[in-house]
Amino acid sequence: MFNAKPDRPYFESWLRRTRKQLAASGRLSELALILSRDEGHAPAYWSTFLRELTEGEVTPSVDLLTKIDGLLAKPVKVTEVSDPPPLL
Repeated sequence: MFNAKPDRPYFESWLRRTRKQLAASGRLSELALILSRDEGHAPAYWSTFLRELTEGEVTPSVDLLTKIDGLLAKPVKVTEVSDPPPLL
């Protein structure tokens, strides 16, 4: 027996990471509410869609994949830029 490589290695990697992120309690519901607000449809629709997505039953469009990835991404810390030191 041989192990076949996945057809879409980048998508498979994204899907594994997304499953882990959505495993946290309430994260899937939170994402469903945000998508409902931004994209339309009811939160229940998005909850079902996200469950089907994590089970590999549906494949999102590239735009939706990017949106979900952005929403799940950790926030970037913004550091304040102080005034440059005075020149002598």
